[in-house]
Amino acid sequence: MKVFSGRLRSSSTAAGRGLFLSVVGLAVSTALFVLAVVSISFILLGIGVFTTPVVLEAVRRHADQRRLWAAAWSGVRIPVTNRPFPKDLRSGVTGQVERTTLMLKDPATWRDLLWLLVDMTAGSVLAVVAAGLMLYPMESVVLAAGLWRVFQDEPYWYMFVPVDSQLTGLAALALGIVLFHVGLRATEGVLRAHFLLARTVLAPARDEELARRVERLTETRHEAVDTAASELRRIERDLHDGAQARLVAMGMNLGTIEALVEKDPAQAKKMLAMARESSAEALTELRDLVRGIHPPVLAERGLGDAVRALALRLPVATEVTVELAGRAEAPVESAAYFAVSEALTNAVKHAQAERVYVDLHHTEGMLRISVTDDGKGGAVAGPGSGLSGIERRLGTFDGVLAVSSPVGGPTMVTMEIPCALS
Repeated sequence: MKVFSGRLRSSSTAAGRGLFLSVVGLAVSTALFVLAVVSISFILLGIGVFTTPVVLEAVRRHADQRRLWAAAWSGVRIPVTNRPFPKDLRSGVTGQVERTTLMLKDPATWRDLLWLLVDMTAGSVLAVVAAGLMLYPMESVVLAAGLWRVFQDEPYWYMFVPVDSQLTGLAALALGIVLFHVGLRATEGVLRAHFLLARTVLAPARDEELARRVERLTETRHEAVDTAASELRRIERDLHDGAQARLVAMGMNLGTIEALVEKDPAQAKKMLAMARESSAEALTELRDLVRGIHPPVLAERGLGDAVRALALRLPVATEVTVELAGRAEAPVESAAYFAVSEALTNAVKHAQAERVYVDLHHTEGMLRISVTDDGKGGAVAGPGSGLSGIERRLGTFDGVLAVSSPVGGPTMVTMEIPCALS
């Protein structure tokens, strides 16, 4: 009974979603397609330069929303391939012309427009079928319950059954029960087919994907070099201003102690205590520096325990869930650890959170990490933010960062790094 109830619930949910998608496909996709075609046509008249970016941006948001539904409702992942605008994009009419040109040169724009055409035709048909598999059997119940009397003069066709009497009404009911059981097993699959069709249109071609991957790897390689140089400068600065300065002072103190050990043993003893204290502080700073380069717990016990140890030092309640069947390569673990560390630091400093949740798991060749807090939200992964630093760090390993942070919270930072576990 529980199995049947669960299947009924999931199939009914899928049918409702299919009905919703059919309406969205026919209404929103059709309207956006018409507006896009008209707006692009008006570019030659000058008006389209101002309307086209707005319309195409709406098309992108519509496609991105479908990507979210595909992942959340059917587990179908559709990559986002829109090219970002350059940071030095100008304003005014010149900027509008540049924006329009960039969007029309982006192959993803034309895939989005093609998807609109597919979504309002074949996509809507699949969505209607997903809904109809669960809704259509209800009509047989109504017919068998007495609605057949309305069609005594002229039979009403329920699929291939002409309904004009109680007997044919019961026959329609029997057919409806068969269709209902088919719907229980097929509705979710048909809804998934709707999203797979969308992925077929929206996903880039293999050669384009390879070109984008090469471009991204080239960009992240430069960022990795810059990040490594920045890290080296930070280590040199920390050594120079911290442990090195203390060791120099300790050496000077030892020289003074040598001169005082026979003349003033009491003062020499005090300075020995100071030298011992300086050596302890220098050792602490060196340990902190080493921990900042590669934490010992990460090397010894792996990413899961390292993140748990990190969470214990936070001033807010933090819950860590780890499902890792092995260990990733050391560079990947290090990048993931420091990405989590920075995300947690942001949550503590800026989100005013009372509780943080960290989830680490590995599936389909991907290390997936989510950091969620119950803070005030409003986080943006823009230039200059801590999240942009995380994005650069992950980009070195072809990883991606996604941020969901509505005003008022909660904030979820999701990170994915392709890797294998050993």
